[in-house]
Amino acid sequence: MDRFLSSAVNRIDAKGRVSVPAHFRAVVQRRGYSELYALRGLDVPAMDVGGLDLLDRYEQRIALEDPFLQTANDMSFFCHGDGTFLKLDQDGRITMSDFIREHTGISSEVAFVGRGNFFQVWEPRRLAAYGAQARARLLQLRQGTKPGERLE
Repeated sequence: MDRFLSSAVNRIDAKGRVSVPAHFRAVVQRRGYSELYALRGLDVPAMDVGGLDLLDRYEQRIALEDPFLQTANDMSFFCHGDGTFLKLDQDGRITMSDFIREHTGISSEVAFVGRGNFFQVWEPRRLAAYGAQARARLLQLRQGTKPGERLE
């Protein structure tokens, strides 16, 4: 499998490192990533993590914008200035920096969740709340109601 699937929660060690789940490390290895790129989620308290192809995807979108307009500038700030590189150590761990902790609220545990071509890191309780909201929104779609509308 060449996709980031499933989820796991791991504890942060005394040095601020956390083990990336083995099945995620296997995808990283198969894809040949030498380092990972982490980008703050725009609308969620999570970090999107992937290889340089994640960064490439955003840069391709920026290239479609007029470079003289604010949108291109904002998009560049978002993907170039609001992210960081992560290095996997020889034991498959990454460091939870202050940059990541401030955005996510992560303290002692990290929830990893697969998102197909990338994965996210979350504070576990925030991920649980987000997951419940996402399932509720999808259930409303399935039942043909609008978000926030009550079923009779």
